[in-house]
Amino acid sequence: MKRKLTRRQFVRTTGVMATAALITPLPFTRQARAAANEKLSHACIGVGGMGAHDLGQFLSHPRTQVVAICDVDENILKAGLAAAKGRGQEPRIYTDWRELLAKEVDKVDSINATVPDHSHAIVSLNAMKAGKHVYCQKPLCHDVAEVRAVTKASMKEGIVTQLGTQHASGNGDRTAVHWMREGVVGKVKRVVLCSNRPGAIDAYRLVGPRPDKGQSPPANLHWDVWLGNAPERPYAPGIYHQAKWRAWQDFGTGWLGDIGCHVFDAVWKGLGLTAPKTVHAQVQESWKESAPRRSDTWPQSDHITWVFPGSKLTEGDDLTVEWFDGLMFPPEDVQALYPKKPYPEESSIVIGTEGAILLGNGRMPVLLPGEKFKEISRPPLTPRNHYHHFLDACVDGTKTESYFAQTGPMTEAILLGTVAIRVPDKTLQWDAAKMKFPGAPEAERFLSRTYREGWSV
Repeated sequence: MKRKLTRRQFVRTTGVMATAALITPLPFTRQARAAANEKLSHACIGVGGMGAHDLGQFLSHPRTQVVAICDVDENILKAGLAAAKGRGQEPRIYTDWRELLAKEVDKVDSINATVPDHSHAIVSLNAMKAGKHVYCQKPLCHDVAEVRAVTKASMKEGIVTQLGTQHASGNGDRTAVHWMREGVVGKVKRVVLCSNRPGAIDAYRLVGPRPDKGQSPPANLHWDVWLGNAPERPYAPGIYHQAKWRAWQDFGTGWLGDIGCHVFDAVWKGLGLTAPKTVHAQVQESWKESAPRRSDTWPQSDHITWVFPGSKLTEGDDLTVEWFDGLMFPPEDVQALYPKKPYPEESSIVIGTEGAILLGNGRMPVLLPGEKFKEISRPPLTPRNHYHHFLDACVDGTKTESYFAQTGPMTEAILLGTVAIRVPDKTLQWDAAKMKFPGAPEAERFLSRTYREGWSV
């Protein structure tokens, strides 16, 4: 029998998010999966930017009805409603995700959280506590402690989950995973990841430090809800909402958090990686030497190095994985493995004893040198829509491509890189079981945040 989540219970659930007890068991309503001849009832939280794309994908699924949408910006919300009406659907609208979950608790089966990084965990955890299946955009969370909590909660609640690593469902990523698992290029010696898209660095080019004073937000923007559990900051046009929030430590996770989950995904699954032993960061000197920038923003360029435990697929007992972004490019000897120019600006390369697999983000992988592997065929794969795969799983109870129990540990490793960025030039030892950096308390303080006091429904 279903138990209805009362408003008092819901408020109590949300209030818990301001404490360390993020995964304390609380009452929730378990929505029954839609029967085969029924439609799944879905709610979209965040319908601007990437959220507009996500909304379109959920609207396009024949077994899904988008019954509610939410956005803190009423202008964006109107555009989302118009898009839904254009597909013959008329969802109920909200400007506060907490109100949506409270009022739709008996009407919604699943939600997607396409909101700034700082709100991923609080939205996802509350939705899971209410028994809703969750699709969350990358990175899964803003902080390592949040990832650990979300991963555990997804397993405890037994709901369907999917991280927004859309390329993971594509034939390119899945082919690369197959070749890695089959050992096509021999024992793996080294992995290099990069995201050096031309023009992307401009997204992190900020003018001056964080403004101390702001102005009243426009009438269409619910600024307090946008801030959510992040620190109190005055509204400043063109600084945070909509485009620049990724560059600020309060709200985003930088270039690594933005793209890292996409580029890392196939490598993580293909090689069966687990928690790293160490993580180290090099960053651009101008950022490192600026106290205001270091305390508020992310660097425009960095180089992260993880050392992971080796496996039967690797050459040694350890495996080094490197990440380069901005104006820090992969080494020339790595780029030289690819005979064509330019080297793919957003890609992963897995270097083995017999050759290499180069996977451009969203592309089909290539084996290097090509002449050596011309007889290797691609596995027979059926094209798959990442969003529809999630929605089908909500109905059928099947496993998704990027479920949280798998992608949570990967996100955790990536976010360890964002910790290392703020403690540059130091090799940090990682104790995953205790969630500690032994001997580095200056790094441990970046594993979690203190949520904004008094923020509630």
